Amino acid sequence: MEFSPVLVAKSVRVEGVPPGDVFTIVGRAAVPMGTPLAKIDTRAISRRVIVTAALAEVTVSRSYPSTILISATLRVPVLAVKNPQGQVQVVDSQGVAYATVSAAPKGVPLINTVENPSSMESMRAAITVLRALSSGQRGQVTNVTVVGPNMVTLKLGAVTVVWGGASEPELKVKVMTALLRQKDVGTIDVSAPRTPVTR
Repeated sequence: MEFSPVLVAKSVRVEGVPPGDVFTIVGRAAVPMGTPLAKIDTRAISRRVIVTAALAEVTVSRSYPSTILISATLRVPVLAVKNPQGQVQVVDSQGVAYATVSAAPKGVPLINTVENPSSMESMRAAITVLRALSSGQRGQVTNVTVVGPNMVTLKLGAVTVVWGGASEPELKVKVMTALLRQKDVGTIDVSAPRTPVTR
């Protein structure tokens, strides 16, 4: 089969990322310029690009007559996790810790963990807890501690809430909200929401 010299890779276009990231992605892609588009292994390019941890998804396609198109989706931080050594990592909605940062991004809750590294299950449990809370309750959260996937604890104002694991989040919120109305409560344990404990 003959390949037209016109239909060869002459350029790479990157979509879906900030302009400052394009150069790095093009470098990782290592597109063989001058190669017929039909012969270029788009899956291999995708594998080389996706190792950039901040990317959630990468699609590589041929755009005739002469361009390789790389469409990328950035990971969005939903948590920032502080490990026992004081390092802060951002975590996406899947529970993937993908970058170390100096401080939690604005609007992203900071949680503490004793795990190092944090497991995806633990991060998903913390995400489930925070998503279950109302926006007003989330605004009152001053600290979230994750010991493991079945032990999440949070500070809601002056009250410590022992949440436990990710199961039954709606029931736990209902029970917790009712118990927060009581006076002189220091700790609410809703880890077993049908038999809650207050101290």
